[in-house]
Amino acid sequence: MALLESITEPADLRRLAAAQLTELAGEIREFLIRAVCHTGGHLGPNLGVVELTIALHRVFGSPFDRLVFDTGHQSYVHKLLTGRRAGFAGLRQEGGLSGYPSRAESVHDLVENSHASTALSYADGLAKAFALDGSDRRVVAVIGDGALTGGLAWEALNNLGGCDRPVVVVLNDNGRSYEPTVGGLAGQLAASRRRSGYADVLALLEGDSERPAPPTLSELFGGLGLGYLGPVDGHDIAALERAFAAAREYGRPVVVHCLTRKGLGYGPAETDDADRLHSIGVVDPATGTPVKSERTWTHAFSDELVALGSERADVVAVSAAMVRPTGLYPFAVKFPDRAYDVGIAEQHAVTSAAGLAMGGKHPVVAIYATFLNRAFDQVMTDVGLHRLPVTFVLDRAGVTGPDGPSHHGMWDMAALGVVPGLRLAAPRDAGTLREELREAVDVADGPTVLRFPKASLSDDIPALHRAGGVDLLRRPERPDILLVSVGVLAGAALAAADELAALGHRVTVVDPRWVHPAPPVLAELAAEHRLVVTVEDGVREGGAGAAIAALLADAGVEVPVRVLGLPREFLPHAGRGSLLSRYGLDAAGIAAATLDSLGRIPTATTA
Repeated sequence: MALLESITEPADLRRLAAAQLTELAGEIREFLIRAVCHTGGHLGPNLGVVELTIALHRVFGSPFDRLVFDTGHQSYVHKLLTGRRAGFAGLRQEGGLSGYPSRAESVHDLVENSHASTALSYADGLAKAFALDGSDRRVVAVIGDGALTGGLAWEALNNLGGCDRPVVVVLNDNGRSYEPTVGGLAGQLAASRRRSGYADVLALLEGDSERPAPPTLSELFGGLGLGYLGPVDGHDIAALERAFAAAREYGRPVVVHCLTRKGLGYGPAETDDADRLHSIGVVDPATGTPVKSERTWTHAFSDELVALGSERADVVAVSAAMVRPTGLYPFAVKFPDRAYDVGIAEQHAVTSAAGLAMGGKHPVVAIYATFLNRAFDQVMTDVGLHRLPVTFVLDRAGVTGPDGPSHHGMWDMAALGVVPGLRLAAPRDAGTLREELREAVDVADGPTVLRFPKASLSDDIPALHRAGGVDLLRRPERPDILLVSVGVLAGAALAAADELAALGHRVTVVDPRWVHPAPPVLAELAAEHRLVVTVEDGVREGGAGAAIAALLADAGVEVPVRVLGLPREFLPHAGRGSLLSRYGLDAAGIAAATLDSLGRIPTATTA
């Protein structure tokens, strides 16, 4: 690791000879394999951009020239080359290095939002600002790994086209996002990959007009008013440097088309047909296999959806480039004609699902909770307005843990709760997940939502009985406190009830199951208690607890309500359990908040 240890800033790269650059690339791959297998993180994408990132930092002068990574999980090599090698021991750990660009970590990081298809819009705005200041700073946007399938990227390309601002669009074409890239653009890129394009790009850079770049993509981007250089071998540092140097002097927006191999240099990643080890937990570096394998909420959903598909021919599945991560793969294998991957294009996924529903089908749109934020208007107007039977299954809801602020799925209940006619369920275990998924697809007069966390499954929590659609999990005689637990926090609520019982308090614990709209029976139950405490792993403002408080107020029930949930903040990356404890959503925190609220009730007495 002698060369890598000598790199503390991008300027150090420019002192290396060509042979040393190849050696450095090998050291970086060796380092990444060892480090990421130990902590977990995005391995395959970063193994594919080693040479590309080295060349970028040799040609462009960050941070004077601004580098923006579209899918921020491609930035590990960038972090290594900007002085953060030591931080990889704590990658994605609490208090450690972020798995995405982070403004707090380095002046070389600008854009933290890791959601795809945004880089070109950031680049457009940056270039406009630099032009207004009379600056000659370059803006470089690295996009790819499937991200060019998103509509926002094409809106930005449309605005970049024809202007004279120096924006370099680096298209990292590895043919994949998680799985192979889908759609018409994927076909165009694949055709370009099949051509012998390396000689063409060299000829173009040398000014040989007799050997132009492949016409398909040059016409595609040229039609938008963009220059096009490529394709170039994304693992040939010398060729990349020549292409980037030409792009730097181009004087207007230009696309540099780089062909890369996701997972290059690590056998288990190169042979992984699923996703080239796109994102991994802790794995054995010798084999790339997980050190620990547990059954997750995603597995439970996946199994039940296949069962539903076997029973109902109208059930179809929709994914936004995440067939495997969201659990749709078994359904897609069994029912290939009823599963649709639209690429990283969440807005299109939702409105396409609306069309499927209009055609008599019941779409199940499986998506990470954080990514549904991108399609809120489509949920509201295209699905909700038409009262269409579309079921959204939100994986990674609530606190997700090591992926950090842009990935916590904590906004869904507050945002979706305002959609008229929408019903939202939060299962507490695998049994209620199966039950509520079936209830959701039975709804024919509006959208439904099912949310669950990124976590392993624990034992099912049985209900004593059900009243008005609400499950009673604990019901003492002469109760004084009503604990309303949303979804997976039922276990913590029951444990808190035990702590409170040891202090002489009689606590009822209920699971509303369907939290939006709030079940009316909760008002009747609340009237039997002196205090209501709601617990949810979403933001407090506008969430399930706020809806329950409004329900009680509308019903004239004057029992105090304490709403426990996440603050309206961007949460850091850390373990899920650690973050829930930090924000008072574990058993101890729930019990402490309940006692605090009891102390504020003037007439409260101990039992």
